[in-house]
Amino acid sequence: MDNIKVIAFDADDTLWVNETYFRDAENEFAKLLSDYETENKIHQELFKKEIANLSVYGYGVKGFVLSMVECALELSNYQINQQTIDRILNIGKEMLEKPIVLLDGVEEVLQALHGKYKLIVATKGDLLDQERKLEKSGILRYFHHTEVMSEKKVPDYNKLVKHLDIHPSELLMIGNSLKSDVLPLISIGASAIHVPFHTTWAHEEVTEEQKSEDYKTAGNIKEILTYL
Repeated sequence: MDNIKVIAFDADDTLWVNETYFRDAENEFAKLLSDYETENKIHQELFKKEIANLSVYGYGVKGFVLSMVECALELSNYQINQQTIDRILNIGKEMLEKPIVLLDGVEEVLQALHGKYKLIVATKGDLLDQERKLEKSGILRYFHHTEVMSEKKVPDYNKLVKHLDIHPSELLMIGNSLKSDVLPLISIGASAIHVPFHTTWAHEEVTEEQKSEDYKTAGNIKEILTYL
C-alpha cells in the first residue's frame, strides 16, 4: 500500500445505506402484485426485468421503477389498475427522498485519510441521484473528484486511471461489491479492499472461484485504516 496515491470509494452500501431500500421496495411491490402471482415468482420476474433493462435504463432508482411498471403490466396481463401503477411510481419517489444514512465509521475514516491521499468517489447509478445523495451526505468536502460510472468493469477502470493520470498500482478501491469494486481492480493491477454489506443485490454476486482472487477484506470500513 506504500505506492497508493488515490483512494476511490464506492458510494451505495459502502458510504451509506442503499440496498436495504431496494429490498423494502421489492417486498412492497410483491405484495401489490400478489393477486397475480406468488411473491417468490414476482421477485424472480422483477429481477429478470431489471437485468434485461440495464443496457437501456442503467442502474439506479429510476430504471428500477420503470422495470417495476413493466413487470406489473406483464404479470397482470395488462389488467393492473391505475391506482397500483400510481403506488409503484410513489414507491420510487419515496426511495429518492430517503435520508442519507452514513455507515458507521465513514466520516471518521474520511477525516483520517483526507490530506494524506487524493480521495474520490467511484460509483454506479443515476448521475442526478448520486449527486443529490453526495450533497445530502455532508461528506462531499472530503472528495477531490466524483466519478459516476455507467458500468464498473475493467475498461471503465482503465478510463478512470487514465483520467486520474496515475499508474494502476497507485489506485486503491474500497467497496462492498466483489464484482464491481474489487475483481476488476485486481485485473488491472490496482489494489482493492472489500468491505461487505449485509445485503447484496443478486446481480453483484460472484462465484466461489472468483472469491479466491488476491484482495483484502475488512469487517467494517474503519478496518481499512489498518492497511494504510
